[in-house]
Amino acid sequence: MDNINRRDFLKVAGTAAAVTAVSASCGDAVNTGKIADTTTSVSKNIPTDKMTYRTNPKTGDKVSILGYGMMRLPTISNQSARESGDEIDQETVNKLVDYAIEHGLNLFDTSPAYCRGLSETATGIALSRYPRDKYFISTKLSNFSPQQWTREESIALYKKSLKDLQVDYIDYLHLHGVGMGGMKQFSQRYLDNGVLDYLMQEREAGRIKNLGFSFHGEQEVFETLVDNHDKYHWDFVMIQMNYVDWKYAHQLNPANVDAEHLYNRLTEKGIPVFVMEPILGGRLAKLPSHVQEMLRERRPESSIASWSFRWIATHPNILTILSGMTYMEHLQDNLSSLCPLEPCTEEENTLLQRVADEFVKFPLIPCTACQYCMPCPYGIDIPGSFTHYNKCVNEGHIAVSTQDENFKEARRRFLIGYDRVVEPKRQAAHCIGCGTCVSHCPQNIRIPQKLRDINDYMEKLKQETL
Repeated sequence: MDNINRRDFLKVAGTAAAVTAVSASCGDAVNTGKIADTTTSVSKNIPTDKMTYRTNPKTGDKVSILGYGMMRLPTISNQSARESGDEIDQETVNKLVDYAIEHGLNLFDTSPAYCRGLSETATGIALSRYPRDKYFISTKLSNFSPQQWTREESIALYKKSLKDLQVDYIDYLHLHGVGMGGMKQFSQRYLDNGVLDYLMQEREAGRIKNLGFSFHGEQEVFETLVDNHDKYHWDFVMIQMNYVDWKYAHQLNPANVDAEHLYNRLTEKGIPVFVMEPILGGRLAKLPSHVQEMLRERRPESSIASWSFRWIATHPNILTILSGMTYMEHLQDNLSSLCPLEPCTEEENTLLQRVADEFVKFPLIPCTACQYCMPCPYGIDIPGSFTHYNKCVNEGHIAVSTQDENFKEARRRFLIGYDRVVEPKRQAAHCIGCGTCVSHCPQNIRIPQKLRDINDYMEKLKQETL
């Protein structure tokens, strides 16, 4: 591990893995096209009776450690509905759900904000073919727009979820994206309008079995809500967690909070944890070749992505790990990782910490191509710009100086490649810095600044003034 050099790591690490990840989590995937399966092939002979379950301490329900994130459903053009405007392929969705349930997966997570507003409907169609006690529904009150912050609009959104999902109760309801916009926005969305009080009443009435929140953003909001657990009685909380974010979330992005702190605080309070971003936007599914060799030497039949799922599931307070599985190979790989779970050993934990230490040395933009920042009012392709930049970093095609040995090649690849993947009129140069995108970013990326940085770099490449 100590012999990995910077150039080798840059060539294969990071966000470029989102293009080739065998498994994409809730928020983990590419921004265009089908995700190629380049990791160890998965045997189709996955046992149907070996799923790992965790017990909900409130209800006693046995919840599968792997949850199905319904945010990147397949379309008729064989792409992810998160990025494509095509019609959802309901027949394929049904087949994926059938396979998941057959293999013991019983929690399905959706939102009215997913798949251009169509995820709940597609999820409801697929699951309505089964008895209601065969599955758990997890969805969200995604009242992001100020127009939805009124009591009436928020309650209407909640009731629409029940209708679209074809259920008369919701097993797990999240306050969606808590922390974005700080305490002021949280109060406007849930407190000042009485919506949180209403949802707690719905929980008392049994129409919500478990009430919690998904956390993105300012730590003050997280600490305030956890400190008031005796008042709100949170049944679960969803956080971003993987073996890199465990200690390095804040270093990767100063607006984020290390998962170690979030997990430990929730565990101290006895609050079960949902996990999102288990492979960090796909970046933990394809690591440096040297690291892959070390991981495969220990587990030759396992995919690289499976290490993160096993590491997360080894923590006892994890109720479920959400993964956005667009294709059957995603589902099969994740099932094979957790049917049953083989907990990470201390030696494996030490190895993964070394991987994390190497991972954070390089200046990637922590974009997961979730598309929450889109559409840009000025037409900028924000995820496309970030993906291209990260890809060049990953492949060693970022020049520091005109004196670099690879300057000409790096210059050519960055400039020509950018024009190929992002239309010139949608590139970073056209950002006016309005900041509309910032409040929508769950990674709290300072998007206008990053776009300016990319454009400044491009201009220096063009003028050869690095």
